Amino acid sequence: MSKKYYITTPIYYPSGNWHIGTCYTTVICDALARFKRSEGYEVFYLTGTDEHGQKIQKSAEAKGRKVMEFLNEQVDTLKKVWEVLDISYDKFIRTTDDYHKEAVQKIFLKLYEKGDIYKSEYENMYCTPCESFWTKSQLKDGKCPDCGREAELAKEESYFFRLSKYQDRLIELIENNKEFLQPVSRQNEMLNNFLRAGLTDLCISRTSFDWGVKVPLDPRHVVYVWLDALSNYITALGFMGEDDKLFKKFWPADLHMMGKEIVRFHSIIWPAMLMALDIPLPRKVYGHGWLLFDGDKMSKSKGNIVDPIVLCEKYGADAVRYFLLREVPFGNDGLYSLRAFLNRRNADLCNSLGNLLSRTTAMIEQYFGGILPAPTAPKDDSDKGYDLDLKAHAEGLLERVRDFMDKLLVPEATNEIFKLINRANKYIDETTPWVLAKDESKKARLGTVLYNLAEVLRLSAVLLSPFLISAPQKILDCFALKVPKSFKGECEFGGLKAGTTVKRSDILFNRIDVEKEILAVEKEQNK
Repeated sequence: MSKKYYITTPIYYPSGNWHIGTCYTTVICDALARFKRSEGYEVFYLTGTDEHGQKIQKSAEAKGRKVMEFLNEQVDTLKKVWEVLDISYDKFIRTTDDYHKEAVQKIFLKLYEKGDIYKSEYENMYCTPCESFWTKSQLKDGKCPDCGREAELAKEESYFFRLSKYQDRLIELIENNKEFLQPVSRQNEMLNNFLRAGLTDLCISRTSFDWGVKVPLDPRHVVYVWLDALSNYITALGFMGEDDKLFKKFWPADLHMMGKEIVRFHSIIWPAMLMALDIPLPRKVYGHGWLLFDGDKMSKSKGNIVDPIVLCEKYGADAVRYFLLREVPFGNDGLYSLRAFLNRRNADLCNSLGNLLSRTTAMIEQYFGGILPAPTAPKDDSDKGYDLDLKAHAEGLLERVRDFMDKLLVPEATNEIFKLINRANKYIDETTPWVLAKDESKKARLGTVLYNLAEVLRLSAVLLSPFLISAPQKILDCFALKVPKSFKGECEFGGLKAGTTVKRSDILFNRIDVEKEILAVEKEQNK
């Protein structure tokens, strides 16, 4: 039986707010999905859009558009972003999909028949942009504690989910299963700020607007967005549908990944719903930090949006992916600036990786006519030491990267690969192949040095393939190789065959003058 892995991003609100911060969760999950596939797992990677609610309806009306026309345009744009970043999702769910709406209605009825849903009247504060209900005591200075916008008093007949019924089980879940909610800071937040303070039952329907899934036993009501949206993780697999083979195959999810602002919904409301449905819980919920711009969360309304398509077109999708995967300390907030982005691109992708490829393939062409020489055992102790140290960085590299990825320490995983790349650049300085080339008696030693460098490039390209999209294949093109579908048998040092024809590389990443580029971008923005 093959190993299974089910990974999800949250489904995105289609507001047109597609900025580099939006991409963070999706790129991280894509790297995890690709890595698991390379490890031999059968992966199901889900993403999509959350398309119901008052906010959507108002946004479409403000533009004078029919709601579905408005949504289709937004979704097409989002899919273009994912295409540019080469996101390898297996399914894209829209909550306006008929099968999803039908399944949500069946879920509602099941919970109602069980007695976990009842009708009453809701009167409290509501934040339309966040689709969130708050008590007055939860507001901060009378405003939504999540987004800081004004909350309005909402009073209407509603259906409620008995969330309070599951309070003790949720506390026990988070206290006793330390792997369920990560990082640890999110556990403390949920326990202290919500669960131990006492849960109130959750309003799960609205009558003040009609853009949503109709409550089957009371069509004046539409299902509140979080019951609707959260259910996507199981309806996408066919739960409550005609064909539930995927649900039986992949549920429970191995990882729900999301930004920290919606951890409450995924670690309290969602598991309570699953408990009520008698369905196994996801194995892990992970709430990562935000990508900040000048110390503030990225937001179109705040004017600090950075367009990922523009960034990819100007600097390459690999550079954008690499910055997101490498620069942000996972679980904590990270900072984006054009300077930080360009410096990281220059230092790692251009200087370390690009120069290593350029120098190595050029020397093989110059000194061996483009034919990869065979390695020989070094005679000199210092040469032996250099070779052994380089190979020590390569040995067990897959295992170290795997360990970081299993712990969701993605920046550390990429850094581990670049430790080998940087060690290879140092190896060039230590072995001075241009000096060896002047002495015919040292031709064998020169060949060994260049073979070792070529093998570092091959191994690095293989292990970078879940993180970068174009660069690994460009590297392997120099050795007439393809990116392997599996890591199996590909991550041991010495895999390159002597006698292979080596093609001199083109520039992998051009170096950018950071100061000139920043001035040019600022000038363009100020037009």
